[in-house]
Amino acid sequence: METNTGNCGKTIGCDRGRSARNGNQLQSEHIGNRQADNAIGTGRQVSGRKSTSRHHAAAVEFRAMAHAPKILVFDSGVGGLSVLAAVRARAPGCDFVFACDNAAFPYGAKGEAELVERVDKVLHQLVRREQPDVLVVACNTASTVALPRLRERIPNPVVGVVPAIKPAAARSATRVIGLLGTPGTVSRPYTRQLIADFAADCEVICVGSSRLVDIAEQALRGTAPDIDELRTILAPLFANPALDTLVLACTHFPLLAEALAMAAPRPVHWVDSGDAIARRVLTLLSGPTDGPDLGFRTLFTGAAGSDILHPALSAQGCREITVLP
Repeated sequence: METNTGNCGKTIGCDRGRSARNGNQLQSEHIGNRQADNAIGTGRQVSGRKSTSRHHAAAVEFRAMAHAPKILVFDSGVGGLSVLAAVRARAPGCDFVFACDNAAFPYGAKGEAELVERVDKVLHQLVRREQPDVLVVACNTASTVALPRLRERIPNPVVGVVPAIKPAAARSATRVIGLLGTPGTVSRPYTRQLIADFAADCEVICVGSSRLVDIAEQALRGTAPDIDELRTILAPLFANPALDTLVLACTHFPLLAEALAMAAPRPVHWVDSGDAIARRVLTLLSGPTDGPDLGFRTLFTGAAGSDILHPALSAQGCREITVLP
């Protein structure tokens, strides 16, 4: 039962606040790990045993990455970072690219036909550019409408993200589940079919919130969430005292996991798709996946607003940012 409420763009190294270098980089810097000193165009001269050792270690790691499987994680905003983190935790030795279609953000406000065309166009360009071994569409909104077309037209394995209704139903003792997503995701036929298939014996309370996506985006830009506002968003879900499991059906929402738990009036099981997606990706990979974690590269489809994300991306392990033309 369901209850409704409501070619070469600009490339910079992620330097933890330091200015970008001009020109192509021979080596990218590893945030919180090591820094390569022989970037082309810096004019710096390095010498001595310490610098030689550093360059040798960087060269070894980059050779390892050349043989590692490449995983492209795609979203319209920063929500895909939650999925990227889950996959990196299980396969740290892979070559990771995070692609953000910020030029078309937010996807949740678009009609289905427009969204399918946009995702299809952008992902074809990204696949041609990066040639990934696996493509992860880390967006519930895009996955619920565009996956069939993508899998038909893109030869690479495509992994989508769908609301974690099945594991939530398996975990719920009271058979009352909350589904928190974007308005589009919670109302789409695909989601309703998931509820019918895997939670037919549960009451599923659906809440769609576009505002929560904005809060997550701003949180990554340094604005702390307002706990009282989060309480208001969560209130319709917790109105039923039997609710014991809550599905975060948008990849943005796990970025707010700590704040959401603080805002909740009582403890519940929080369920998202990140780890399930990571396990699925592992089954599609060949080659080494357990080497050192060398972070990831980030691609933006638009320049506007991307610079303010550099500190947060660096903190999460981004070593290079490119704004595509």
